[in-house]
Amino acid sequence: MPYFMDYWYIILVLPTIILALFAQTKVKSAFNTYSSLIARNGKTAALVTRQILDSNGLFNVRIERTSGHLSDHFDPKNNVIRLSESVYDSGSVAAIGVAAHEAGHAVQHAEKYVPIKIRNAIIPVANLGSSFAPIIIILGIVLSSPSLVWFGIILYSSIAAFQLVTLPLEFNASKRAVATLNTMGFDEAEITGVKKVLSAAALTYVAALLTTIANLLRFILISRRNNRR
Repeated sequence: MPYFMDYWYIILVLPTIILALFAQTKVKSAFNTYSSLIARNGKTAALVTRQILDSNGLFNVRIERTSGHLSDHFDPKNNVIRLSESVYDSGSVAAIGVAAHEAGHAVQHAEKYVPIKIRNAIIPVANLGSSFAPIIIILGIVLSSPSLVWFGIILYSSIAAFQLVTLPLEFNASKRAVATLNTMGFDEAEITGVKKVLSAAALTYVAALLTTIANLLRFILISRRNNRR
């Protein structure tokens, strides 16, 4: 059986792929459900985001509209929060939760939150790992070069390190979002909706990390088996 389609694929990777698909489905379901629940205060996600930023003294952080669905993100390089078309003008609980989460990232950056520094240090290596590690591993197997295989595995492990550090960032941004919206007068039903949307989104990060770890273990097992031949 080919190296990358053996029973280890089923044992290690397939369950995490199923989890990732479940997480994506859960995100879409939660977002769609709470997109129909409009916040009583009538504010849009963009306006709520502006209020959160201003209340933290982040008057220099811009808010822009971006294309795509759930493509919302904070860009620390350009100091801007980009909200997707389905979020920017929406007054739904789902949209406000997503926007408040991104505002949480902006506050983290302003406070120099420690996990951000760690993640920023890992990003260059993780980008290399994402682009080249599998190629290096395959090349090492083809050339029967254990050192090349292990170099690829170490490089690939930087992706897992990046994703691991990302988890506390995401959880903390969601925690900040919920706490802030509580102080802004959102009611219990609205806060519950925000929590469900953000919890579903967090599951996608967990699934991504587990998938990377499973692939990493599979690469190690393939390398060990290849060395015995």
